[in-house]
Amino acid sequence: MLLYHFSEAAYPHLPNEDHYSSIRVELPNEIYDPEIGAKLYRERLDEWCLADELGLNIMLNEHHQTATCVVPSIAVFGGILARETKKARILQLGNPVGNRRDPIRVAEETAMVDVISGGRLDCGFVRGVPYEIAPANANPVGQSARMWEAIDLIVKAWTTHDGPFRWEGPNFHYRSVNVWPRPLQSPHPPLWMPTFSASTARELARRKWVIATMSAGFKRTREIFDAYREEYRNVHGAEAPMDRFAFLGLGYVADNDTDARKGAEGLMWYLQTNKVAPQYGAPPGYVSPKQAVAMRMAGSHDLGDLRKPDVDVQTALGNLYWGTPDKVAAQTAKFHEQVGGLGHLLLMGQAGGMSYASTASHLKLLAQEVSPHLEELGRAEAHAAE
Repeated sequence: MLLYHFSEAAYPHLPNEDHYSSIRVELPNEIYDPEIGAKLYRERLDEWCLADELGLNIMLNEHHQTATCVVPSIAVFGGILARETKKARILQLGNPVGNRRDPIRVAEETAMVDVISGGRLDCGFVRGVPYEIAPANANPVGQSARMWEAIDLIVKAWTTHDGPFRWEGPNFHYRSVNVWPRPLQSPHPPLWMPTFSASTARELARRKWVIATMSAGFKRTREIFDAYREEYRNVHGAEAPMDRFAFLGLGYVADNDTDARKGAEGLMWYLQTNKVAPQYGAPPGYVSPKQAVAMRMAGSHDLGDLRKPDVDVQTALGNLYWGTPDKVAAQTAKFHEQVGGLGHLLLMGQAGGMSYASTASHLKLLAQEVSPHLEELGRAEAHAAE
């Protein structure tokens, strides 16, 4: 199981939430101090570089017009880390191509990062969260179709090497596509997508992409992974490899439970602070009426608990791993067993105001004392499969 370090690189110096209606879209940027922001960027980049030195991998994402993630360009951070790191896989999870008007620019930027990194890029695509429909000035209707067309165009751009081609699709029109540079990895970087949807899981299985779930807990993750496995068997006539499955949770490792609990509570900032005005959470047309009903029903049961910023609740659900190295290794092994196995564990180990020193301590223990347990788990599985 490969381990990845992740942070949303948030800006945590915020007023009391009673003073604003939504941290996304509406929060005035006068609150942002660029000098403090510069220090925070350096700390986050230093943490990812430390992860590389320790033998861990790196996960990045991007969001727009929000203090929860001050990374509006995944390509900028990816390019910096492609040059500054040496060994880590750089997972961009992901690029919101459902909201992008120029997929070819995404193809160019991604290929550039792959070349600079020496072929260490993993490329994740996402549709885009509903909160960013307004900032992107996008139409929520047909967004999923735009995403898949953009992805197919990007892949064709990466894999066509004999000169320009023309693209005339329902959403995108290009007279001449001939991207420079092309990716170093052939035919292109590995492709990922996160999802909460069994239907999307089946589409990813048909394409043999890596599927990721995010804070979906034991139960929902197993359902999504099983949908992928079933479709993979039906289409490809084989079992899906373990490296097709990934999970993003929160995690903090310390020498003792007291410090580990403090770190875990620091991670809850991410859930505590994500106040969003209702008009941005479900813009008309973002999902079909049938999907909207299903989401409301799920929210009244499983997903409601997934949003609770409580250490004990999130630990019980399987979304949060914290404690001494032995305890965290046991927690991750339990999750691995409960969901039927996975090959990638993506851990948010920094959130809000957690310091560089705190995060660095966690990363060292994660790499030096937890990772060997997971490597042993992988060897045992490989031996059992022989």
